[in-house]
This record gives sequence, C-alpha cells and structure tokens, in this order.
Amino acid sequence: MMKNKIFSYLMFTLLLVSSCGEEEKQDQVLLPSNLQVSVTKDKGTVQATFQAVNANFYKVNFGLPNTIAERATGTTATFTYREVGTYIISVQAHSTESDFITSTESVTISNEDLGIGIPNAGFESPLSYEGYDLIWQDEFNGTSLSNDWVHELGDGCPNLCGWGNNELQFYRRENTAVKDGFLIIKAVQESVGGKNFTSSRIKTEGQKSFTFGRFDIRAVLPKGQGLWPAIWMLGDNIPQVGWPACGEIDIMEMVGGSANGRDNTVHGTVHWDNNGQYANFGGSLSLSQGIFNDKFYVFSVIWDESKIVWLLDNVPYHQINTTPQALDEFRKPHFFLFNVAVGGNWPGSPDSNTNFPQQMVVDYIRVFQRN
Repeated sequence: MMKNKIFSYLMFTLLLVSSCGEEEKQDQVLLPSNLQVSVTKDKGTVQATFQAVNANFYKVNFGLPNTIAERATGTTATFTYREVGTYIISVQAHSTESDFITSTESVTISNEDLGIGIPNAGFESPLSYEGYDLIWQDEFNGTSLSNDWVHELGDGCPNLCGWGNNELQFYRRENTAVKDGFLIIKAVQESVGGKNFTSSRIKTEGQKSFTFGRFDIRAVLPKGQGLWPAIWMLGDNIPQVGWPACGEIDIMEMVGGSANGRDNTVHGTVHWDNNGQYANFGGSLSLSQGIFNDKFYVFSVIWDESKIVWLLDNVPYHQINTTPQALDEFRKPHFFLFNVAVGGNWPGSPDSNTNFPQQMVVDYIRVFQRN
C-alpha cells in the first residue's frame, strides 16, 4: 500500500512539473530574427526596405527629433527630408507590440539633395563665336550686384497685384546674393508683406538693353511644385506702350513639379500685341534624363532682324519668324529680367512635397552682337 502511495505522489509531481513546463513554453515569445534593412536615396526622398524572419509587423523612425517609430504598411517605408543633416533610420521587427528587434541605418541629406547646392558639372559655353563680338557680360565675380542691375520689390500691388499671374511671393533685395562667382536668387517660405513666400526679381531696365544678338546664360534651376524660374526680356518702351505691346522674349521658363514635363522641361516663348490682340508663340524641350536642378545648363537665344532661335547647350530647339509687321516689337531694344516666382496661374501653388528654400544659381550672362 505504501509503495502505491509513493508511486502516485511521484506521478502527480511529474505531471505538475510537466504542466508548468508546458505553460512556460507557451508563455515564451519567439522573437523575429535576421532583420535586414536597406536604404536608398533619391534627392531628399529616402526609402527603407526591410525583412525579418518571424516578424508580424514593422515600425520605422526616420530619425527626426521628438519622433517615435510608426507602424509601416508592408516591408517598405518612404520619407522626404526637408533639412540638411545626417539621420539615423531605425527599423523595428515586431512579434508583438512589446517584443521586437531593432536595426539602424544612417543617411546623409546634403544641400544638393534638397536642390540648394551648387553643382560642379554642366555645359560651358565659349567666350567667343565666329562673326560675333562680346559686348557685355556679367560673371558675378564680386560680392554684390553691379550697377547694371536694379531690383523690383513687393507683390506688384497696387497696379499689378500678383505680378499679373496671381503669384504668391513678395520680392525682396535680401533674397539675392552674389558670392563665389555666382548670382543666387532664393525662394523662401516665410511671411513678409502679407505673402507666405519671398524671392527676388532683378532687371537691367534703364541700365543695359539690346537689339539683336546672341545671349548666353549659364544657370542651374530650382525644383518642385509651384516654383517658376525665368530668364527673360521686355521692351524698353513698356512704360509708354504697356504689355504686351512692348514685346516679351522668354529665354527660359520652367514650371516646377515632380511630374514628367515639369522639372525636366524648359520653355521658350515670345509675347506681343497683334493689331490690338494678345499673341504668343512658344516651344519647349524636355531632358532625356535628369532635371534642370542636377547641373548647369546654358540657355541661349540668337535674335536677328528676321527670327529668334532658342538653344539649350548650343543646340537649337525652337524658332519664330519675326518678319511680319505685327511682330515689330522684336526689332526694338529689350532689357533683361531674372526672377524666381512662387505659385501663379501656370505652375499652381507649392504643395507638401515642395522643399524650401529653393534657388536659381546663375554663373554668367554674356551678350554677343555681329561684327
């Protein structure tokens, strides 16, 4: 009898220990393993791709101050940075909300990534052309604008509010800089003069104007929805006859945006008065790869008594015959304007994907006339 009692007790104890072991095994959580993270960068936009064994979900933190990891959808997450810096991207592979493993990767966002660097690469035009003399140039080698340039300030009000295009910027002197051999016109998101953006617009009106010639401007452009850089000319007689009777030659305009045909496309256009009716004629050119923010390009027109030809990096892409009498505006002197507008009828407003500040950087402007 005693042996049976002892045997029963031992069996009970074994069953109890076995039961407890089963519960402990069930309580143990199987953590994910082998977390692999890769990071790719396209300008300021970074994509993290991740995968782990036994992960039920993932959380990602892109390294901004005072932020926490957020649950990802699937095995990728994308973020667009607005500021220069080095960021630590943290990826968590979770089995439960509180059980996870972590891996980190760093990414560096530069001025160039945000479109506010000055690239070294790009096309260079010559200082001479056969049959032409170089009659005026500005290489922007000082620390301020020369006396050949004057500023246009404000928002165009009261006579031309929004500069005739419902633009969103307030023009200031402070957004123009000359340094390191470049002219820099910067568009900034800030509140001044009742507007939410500032920029600059400069011109040679009253200082330098030209009738006919070849004009070369080497520049790198801003990028992004709502940016509208322009290198253009207006007739000297605009105070007397107004626009468009004075004539307008747009050497280069770009309507910014990430969609195809935006940051990678420039436009060359003329505007004039055709017997009391507004008229315009334009052409455009899109890059086969890249955008105009990647490197310097040379924007040119060759203008003579019978035609205007637009060129990019010395390759013609558009032309207009100006011999009809209705285009007489284009046989009279014109002055230069450089500006970066924000918003307006053509580009539309900036959106959440537009990085600020943005800038147009001009290396030089050169004017040649036939000898």
